[in-house]
Amino acid sequence: MVSGPSRLPERGRRLPTAVKIVIAGGFGVGKTTMVATVSETKPLRTEEVLTDESVGVDDISGVEKKRTTTVAMDFGRITMRDEYVVYLFGTPGQERFWFMWDEVSLGALGAVVLADTRRLSDCFPSVDYFERRGTPFIVAVNCFEGARQYDLAEIQLALNLGPSVPVMLCDARRLDSCKQVLIDLVLHAMKARGLAQEEPQNA
Repeated sequence: MVSGPSRLPERGRRLPTAVKIVIAGGFGVGKTTMVATVSETKPLRTEEVLTDESVGVDDISGVEKKRTTTVAMDFGRITMRDEYVVYLFGTPGQERFWFMWDEVSLGALGAVVLADTRRLSDCFPSVDYFERRGTPFIVAVNCFEGARQYDLAEIQLALNLGPSVPVMLCDARRLDSCKQVLIDLVLHAMKARGLAQEEPQNA
C-alpha cells in the first residue's frame, strides 16, 4: 500500500507540469540565497570554502565578505497551485566553472539573471549566453544593503537589453519577492515561446 507524499495520483487527476528554471548571474550575486529562499525542500548545494587558491582567480571585489562559492550547481523545488512543479537550478558564477552551464541549462523554460549594481558587468556573460541560446530570460536586480539604487531603465540600457527583456527589483532573501520573480519569468517565457498561457498566480 502506497501512502504519504509518494502516493499515486487519483484516477483522472492531471499530474502537475514540470518546469525547469535556471538562476544565473555573477559571483556572489545571490543565486544560492534565492534557491534556498524559495525552495520548499532542503536545497541541494555544492558550495566549497574559498581558499588562497582562488586569489588572483576569483574577483571578489564588492563581495569581500563572501566565504563560500558554488562549484557545480544549486538545486531546489517549488510547487505553484498544484499545477506547476518548478525545478530551480543555480549556475556557478566563476568563469572557470562556465563549462557546466550547458548541462545545467538544458531543457530550461527560461532563466533569471540576477544582477548586483555594484558589479553590473558580471551580468554580461549570462545575458550573452541566454541570448545566444534563444532562452527567454529576465533580469532581477538583487537589492543589497548599501548598494546604489538605479532606475530600471538605466539598468536595461547599461546591459544593452532589448525592450522585450523584463527588468525588475528583488530581494533574494524574501520569499514573496523570489516568487514574484519566478512568476514573471514563467509568464515572459510562455509568451516568448508562444505557449498557451494560464497564469500561475497565487503561488
